[in-house]
Order: sequence, then C-alpha cells, then structure tokens
Amino acid sequence: MRSTAGSTTRTGTATPPEPSGRLRRFSTAERMVHRTTGYLMLVCLVTAACLYLGPLAQLVGRRHLMVMLHEWSGISLPLPFLLGLLSADFRADLRRLNRFAVYDRQWLRAVRKRRTWPEARPAGKFNAGQKLYAGWIAGAVLVMMFTGLLMWFMGLLPFISRTSAIFVHDLLAWAITFVLLGHMRRAFEDPEARLGMRTGYVSRSWAERYHSRWLKEEGMGTVTGETEEADKV
Repeated sequence: MRSTAGSTTRTGTATPPEPSGRLRRFSTAERMVHRTTGYLMLVCLVTAACLYLGPLAQLVGRRHLMVMLHEWSGISLPLPFLLGLLSADFRADLRRLNRFAVYDRQWLRAVRKRRTWPEARPAGKFNAGQKLYAGWIAGAVLVMMFTGLLMWFMGLLPFISRTSAIFVHDLLAWAITFVLLGHMRRAFEDPEARLGMRTGYVSRSWAERYHSRWLKEEGMGTVTGETEEADKV
C-alpha cells in the first residue's frame, strides 16, 4: 500500500523531508549508480586515450598500468547497474526508460522540426532523447565489453579474429566519445537537471516546464493546483 498517490515509498518507511517547493526526482541509489558509472566510463576513456594516442602515451608512459586500469574499469562497468537493481526506485525508472509513449513520438517530431518551446516537447520523467540515449549507451557498453574480452582472451572465440574485434572496439569507442560529449553538453546547458542528479531534487516549476507528463503520471499536481487547494484550506 502506497502512502500517497504517485509515491514510490511504502507506508511506514522513513524518508527525509522534501525541501520546500522541490520534488524528489532521484533516490540516493540512482544517483550513486549514475555517478559510479560515469567515473568508470571516464577512466575507460582517459586510459584508452593514453593507449591510443601516441603523443599522450609518450607523455603519460606506464603503459602496463594504463592497460590494467582500462581493462578492469571496462569489466566493472555493469556492476553499478546490477547493484542498482536492488533499488525499487532504480527498477521503476528502468521501466520508464524502456517504455515509449505517444508523446515521446511528438517530442522526436518537435526535435526534427526544430521546435524548441516546452509545449511542443512533452515528456514524462525522461524525454524521448534520454530514453534513446540510455538504450544506445547500454547496448554500446555490452558490445565494448564483448570485443574487449575477445582482445583480452584471444582464444575465447577462435572464429572471430582479433583484428575484427579491435576494429569494432575502436570504432565504437569513438562513437561513445562523441555521444558522451553531446550528453555532457546538454547537461551543462541545464543547471536544474544537474542539480537534480546531484541532490535528488528539482524545482516544481522546472518539472512543469520540461516534464509535465511526469507530474501528471505521478499525481503530483501543479503549482497552480496546489495554490488553489491551499487557498481553500
């Protein structure tokens, strides 16, 4: 039994009070999964650059250490996700990310036609772009792990050449780099979204502007509605 409409916390569990005028967007577990995955991905990219780019490799040196860090950070990438499955909030958000709604298609059409006003881009807790990014990066990480293991254990699948594994691994590494740079650029353009990932809370006005469907789906109401109710009381 849930304590309130749209709540993700069961009755009787202790939760910290929400800051005034702000909404809880991400739990501590979700933020830790995101942060840890980001750190591991950063180590992968930095060590890959130190191994792949000649001038940087000469500057850093310690090739054996770079190889070891690259291999173990790469093989550890799924661990935050797997541990996150212990969190009900994380599992609930995975279901949201895996579900495409009608308004998500509207969001994509608005992007294609360069419509930038919020009303043209309706979104739930995650917009269509975030859903596509999450699916793509998850698949890319799995392919990177698979090709990396083929390079690490050359006899794992003898019918796949090491050259083919290196080609796919390197090509996808460049693709991930550009996609991550785009992801970071979008994050830097939206301070409130970064605050939500850092503290777990976002302003209600931001949620109404960019994720209005989320408020409706969770039964959180709107600022206007809450003000009217308060006036009645």
